[in-house]
Amino acid sequence: MASLKDMRVRIASTKATQKITKAMQMVAASKLRRAQTAAEAARPYADKMSAVIANIASAAAGSPGAPALLTGTGKDQVHLLLVCTGERGLSGAFNSSIVRLARERALALMNEGKEVKFFCVGRKGYEQLRRLFEKQIVEHLDLRSVRQLGFVNAEDIAKKVLARFDAGEFDVCTLFYSRFKSVIAQIPTAQQIIPLVVEEGGATSATSYEYEPEEDEILTRLLPRNLAVQIFRALLENNASFYGAQMSAMDNATRNAGEMIRKQTLVYNRTRQAQITKELIEIISGAEAV
Repeated sequence: MASLKDMRVRIASTKATQKITKAMQMVAASKLRRAQTAAEAARPYADKMSAVIANIASAAAGSPGAPALLTGTGKDQVHLLLVCTGERGLSGAFNSSIVRLARERALALMNEGKEVKFFCVGRKGYEQLRRLFEKQIVEHLDLRSVRQLGFVNAEDIAKKVLARFDAGEFDVCTLFYSRFKSVIAQIPTAQQIIPLVVEEGGATSATSYEYEPEEDEILTRLLPRNLAVQIFRALLENNASFYGAQMSAMDNATRNAGEMIRKQTLVYNRTRQAQITKELIEIISGAEAV
């Protein structure tokens, strides 16, 4: 059985841990509000961008000059998985849930005889994926030095992806991230961004438009922009999801530490009481012997 001194050290250590988790919970809560506002503000713009492109794409359907970002390469052999995760842990299942979704997709594609490549954005996803797919990771981008996410960060990623697509390195690109729903709910999401998937009904309209310049030229300019917009939206959703998951995880850790302190204190008090009782018995026995 541990000594009273060891028990006191253990209780003090647990209390110190509780203070740290409580502080991390408060920091995550303060950052969550701004991150959630940014993510929610980006959604209407990204959705409207998709709707506009869907409308133009429907007019350009079947055109021999349609951009490859819309029509694809004509093949479905090489897949690039753009996996966006966090730079830090202590956020529950936030990072692992995104990686799990990407890993399942990769294994399913490989079982079909497809070639899979990974583009990792974020340190945690890279560390987990390289255990199984180290040779298939073609690029890793670390955003730890970025204090506040901006559209320029998404543009940088989009340019790297486009450069690889133009070089013929892949046929299909799928974006993986966690969509923020609430503090206790973050939804791992897979979104195909190359070639662009135009949802049915997204381009329905009673109005007929004439475009100038032609639809193909508009799409050539608009599709790379849309790629950056969708990646930026994913980064903002991830940021809000991370702080929501971390706030929830640190709240659970703080409550668990409190329960552990209660149990440790109870054991300490019982042990101390037993030791005092034993010492009293020894004193009384010694007095009687005299």
